[in-house]
Amino acid sequence: MVHNFNAGPSILPKTVFQQASEAILNYNNMGLSILEIGHRTDAFQSVMDEAQSLVKELMMLESNREVLFLHGGASTQFFQVPMNLLAEKATASYLDCGVWGSKAIKEAKLYGTVEVAASSRDRNYSYIPGNYTIREDAAYFHYTTNNTVEGTQMHSVPATNIPLVADMSSDILSTVMDFNRFSLIYAGAQKNIGAAGVNLVIVDPEILGKTGRAMPSMMDYREHIKNGSMLNTPPVFAVYVCMLTLRWLKEQGGVPAIQKINERKAKLLYDTIDQYPVFNGVVAKEDRSLMNAVFTINDPEVEKEFIATCKANNLYGVKGHRSVGGFRISMYNALPFESVVVLTDLMKEFANKKG
Repeated sequence: MVHNFNAGPSILPKTVFQQASEAILNYNNMGLSILEIGHRTDAFQSVMDEAQSLVKELMMLESNREVLFLHGGASTQFFQVPMNLLAEKATASYLDCGVWGSKAIKEAKLYGTVEVAASSRDRNYSYIPGNYTIREDAAYFHYTTNNTVEGTQMHSVPATNIPLVADMSSDILSTVMDFNRFSLIYAGAQKNIGAAGVNLVIVDPEILGKTGRAMPSMMDYREHIKNGSMLNTPPVFAVYVCMLTLRWLKEQGGVPAIQKINERKAKLLYDTIDQYPVFNGVVAKEDRSLMNAVFTINDPEVEKEFIATCKANNLYGVKGHRSVGGFRISMYNALPFESVVVLTDLMKEFANKKG
């Protein structure tokens, strides 16, 4: 059996693979593939409608929230958010807690002033800053809820009265929270929602149209809302896989049920890391991510040996991001608890051999 710990594109439920593969050959017994049906047909409109409805249900969204499925990943949102929300003479507040937050800050500076409310760059992004102040006149406050590369996660929603914007690409729908606290949420699909190629955006339309900025129609959230995520041809197959994955999550009991499983997986792995000195947890314990556990081995030769051991036992995707090295174990919603058991058993056996 193969165990997939890849950070993204990442593991999806087996039932989703089966249903999606059947739809490629014959969608709903139409004699057509899901890859070739028209995006403005009733057949696909029902897919889009169900996907949007499931997002609203699983996240318990208020009726005024709009759900969009758009081209491009979260990196597109790094500039689309400020293009839509940040006037030229206004200021946006950002939290800098990792690679992706840093990239978002860089893009936002093209459209207005950016103030960094706090940063954990001083310790290689190994913690989440506390006791920072968010300026009350900011156009919005932006942060990344889970830092995939560095293995940190925000475990509470910042207290502020200004619009909250969050990149939830790597932990959306993994833990219970009040999603209505946010004016805009975006998430690349390829971790917890579905296949790569589509981006989920949830927005309160009340915050739109206030910058005075002219922008291309494809960049304007209002145009996508008017056209029901079909301003141009949407990524049909990617949206379909999202719908299947959202169905699967609902069948598991929704976000409250999956959170319990995620906490159980993370506890087992972090307890193992802490138990054996050969492994070094590099993230502040209170800020550890439920989705991406990061650790190192001090000896480069032992590190290579552990990677080889994982590969020999069909454990894939354990190497850390190329920018930080070490190891990264991604435990997204679809990862079975049994995969973490196999990994931790291997870690214990390896650690005992190394004394």
